[in-house]
Amino acid sequence: MKAITHGIATFFWVGHLRPAPGTWGSLAALPAGYAIAHYTGFWGLLVATITAFALGLWATGEETRGKADHDPSEIVIDEVAGQWIALFPVAYGAGMMGADLWRLWPEWVAAFLFFRLFDIWKPWLVGWADRRGDALGVMLDDVIAGVFAAVVVTLLAGLAHGVLM
Repeated sequence: MKAITHGIATFFWVGHLRPAPGTWGSLAALPAGYAIAHYTGFWGLLVATITAFALGLWATGEETRGKADHDPSEIVIDEVAGQWIALFPVAYGAGMMGADLWRLWPEWVAAFLFFRLFDIWKPWLVGWADRRGDALGVMLDDVIAGVFAAVVVTLLAGLAHGVLM
């Protein structure tokens, strides 16, 4: 059982890459998210994200039970869920417009960069969730960072396509 929770929490051991395991987790989420969105569309990515969150919450709780460190750096399933949330506008927009996901590469880059920014900076609600000191806080800070990044990606896409000008 421990190998299963560790595999989930570290997103198949990606969390053991150094330096910056959170960045490695976010990077690993990109091709996985691309494959999910390519084959199942936005709704598949949404279901995968909810599943990653639920499994991540369980695995993180198991991995940190009885330990002083509530958020060890090798746990990156939270980054995966947050990164996928940051990609929601890209997957939804591609599906709505019938565009190939790869053609929206600037949005993929923006989603990655802004997610990492909010995850590292931890403004407002991101920091609040991080300070909870439990498995829910570990997962929730990245979910909120993903939502913030998704909002920025949406605004940038609106600017790029002349909708917000």
